Amino acid sequence: MRIYADNAATTKMSRAAIDAMLPYFEEIYGNPSSLYSIGQTAKEALEEARKTVAGAIGAAPAEIIFTSGGSEADNQALISAAALGKKAGKTHIISDKIEHHAVLHTLRRLEKEGFEVTLLDVGEDGIVDPADVENAIREDTCLVTIMYANNEIGTVQPIRRIGEICRKHGVKFHTDAVQAVGHLPIDVNADNVDLLSGSAHKFHGPKGVGFLYAKKGIRLTNLIDGGAQERGKRAGTENVAGVVGMAAALREAVDRMPENTAKLTALRDRLIEGLSQIPHCALNGDRENRLPSNVSFCFEGIEGESLLLCLDDKGISASSGSACTSGSLDPSHVLLAIGRVHDVAHGSLRLTLGEDADEAQVDYIIAAVKDVVEYLRGFSPVWRDLCAGKSRFIL
Repeated sequence: MRIYADNAATTKMSRAAIDAMLPYFEEIYGNPSSLYSIGQTAKEALEEARKTVAGAIGAAPAEIIFTSGGSEADNQALISAAALGKKAGKTHIISDKIEHHAVLHTLRRLEKEGFEVTLLDVGEDGIVDPADVENAIREDTCLVTIMYANNEIGTVQPIRRIGEICRKHGVKFHTDAVQAVGHLPIDVNADNVDLLSGSAHKFHGPKGVGFLYAKKGIRLTNLIDGGAQERGKRAGTENVAGVVGMAAALREAVDRMPENTAKLTALRDRLIEGLSQIPHCALNGDRENRLPSNVSFCFEGIEGESLLLCLDDKGISASSGSACTSGSLDPSHVLLAIGRVHDVAHGSLRLTLGEDADEAQVDYIIAAVKDVVEYLRGFSPVWRDLCAGKSRFIL
């Protein structure tokens, strides 16, 4: 049995996305900035896709800028809001300690340019307290950026409440919604969001394409200069096939969201219940307030890398956290932020299910993880010391 359980890293492209893209490789391959018919047909497809993406999050088509993915969208959102703030004499930004590195590294860059950044703590459940956001807002705060749902532990943030607070104080609000778009119902107006980032390959679209929502009236700072594409805010010939594929995948994801959510939530809870039976382990993040597909655990006395390799031998593709940091030996900043100590954070496992998962696959994963954890603990000196009382159990 081969089971792919790393959908938070990337998803398999849907048949709908592939079929939608194919004509734009072989037949309608014109440059959408061209005046002749094959270019104008491509332009029409681009704008139709813009309407689809906008409709999926309650935005207007003119508020959507196509990008190369979530990281570019995050960068442009933060840099744009910072530039607007600086122009108004406001150089304070609020975020939190469990953001994706696309946000955290951009904030670090902005600090070097003179901005002051406040990174809020999160609770053991991985949730940002809206009261902390409000208490951190100052006269010179120009931006709050809080992710919609965490890519590692799956916790869903109280975005609507945080958005209300930002709107009340006249502070722009950005959310990295890369893990949420296509999986959670989003309405940028009801959520009081000014800027939002999305990426196609997280909801069965192609890699290398995403979008930035920017509320009407927000002036964006260009990251790429050149042509007048995307209303002059993102130069370069548009990836028409990718954009069309993204729109097709997102339309399908939104249409099937109710049934997918019900199915995945049941499978997620079954997986959590099964893995919870393993001694000295802990679920990372809130039990209920999490993405329907996300299960994140820490197991004491083992290394996550060994766990992943052994699971791969059993036909299970999983991860220990963000795919963007898979080459790092450092423990997850997200797990450290929710209070996991280094030794425990190293023994983490993230399983993110796809819509094609079923109970048989979940039961196989549970049995495989139990076997591998027992096997690895069998020759772990750390586990031996814990069992001998030389060290204290944490979980």
